[in-house]
Amino acid sequence: MKENNQSEKSNLIKEDSFIFKRILFSFNVFLLILLGAIFITLFVFSIPAIKRFGLSFLVNTTWDPVIGEFGALPFIVGTVLTSFIALFLSIPFSFSVSIFLTEYFPSGWLSNLLTSALELLAGIPSIIYGMWGLFILAPVVREIQIKLGLPPYGVGIFTASIVLTLMIIPYSSSISREVISLVPNDLKEAAYSLGATKYEVIKKVIFPYSSSGIFAGLLLSLGRALGETMAVTMVIGNSYFLPKDIFSPAHTIASIIANEFTEATDPVYVSALIELGMLLFVITFLFSLIGRIIVKKFTVHEG
Repeated sequence: MKENNQSEKSNLIKEDSFIFKRILFSFNVFLLILLGAIFITLFVFSIPAIKRFGLSFLVNTTWDPVIGEFGALPFIVGTVLTSFIALFLSIPFSFSVSIFLTEYFPSGWLSNLLTSALELLAGIPSIIYGMWGLFILAPVVREIQIKLGLPPYGVGIFTASIVLTLMIIPYSSSISREVISLVPNDLKEAAYSLGATKYEVIKKVIFPYSSSGIFAGLLLSLGRALGETMAVTMVIGNSYFLPKDIFSPAHTIASIIANEFTEATDPVYVSALIELGMLLFVITFLFSLIGRIIVKKFTVHEG
């Protein structure tokens, strides 16, 4: 009798496990279908622009709805420049904050204060960042441009990059902090017992062990920067020309779509804007794919 009950329980557990796996598999398939549907939708509505401009759409620098000439290169350059400059500027701050909160002040009032500040920064709406950048940061950048002998725009790629830096620091630092906190205490204690200083433990133990997770957090931050719209639109200068330097006004893919989509009436014009959206989708996907490959290599190397 007991053997029969145990057998029935075992069968029920196996059946529940099978159903649970199927449910998880179904949700993952649904996500893949949704992702494919988004891309197909963008591609279908981009066909008129693709047929008319072809690959020249990617290298053409002219964007003029009046004559029906559309080129995406200035916006691709603006998107990549602002995102990567913001990413590189955020790295020292994110890593410093995460190390400070995990290794030096893991608890206490200062730790709680900094953690609350990071959470507040992450929750501020992007338009607030844009207003701050426009009214506070842009005049400061304008003064710097005057001293450097540059046209005093104030707004531009550099200003937008600083705003994006402030927006992505909470994401990358919070992920880095979680990853660093997972470093086994045994490894750190073993290094301390051999006479290592805290700096040496951070350099030789913590960073190598958590590098793949930190890099993954940076990738998430990059995705946030690539798709940011309102804050960038307010401070990037909205120029249709190819930027000459990091202080030049520019456009990103997201900002040009936000500015002009509601005003577009010509079918080719609308299709060109949708093709820009598809390009942003592809760029984000490619960077995520490259990042996953790099993280996998880091993980294998660490293993």
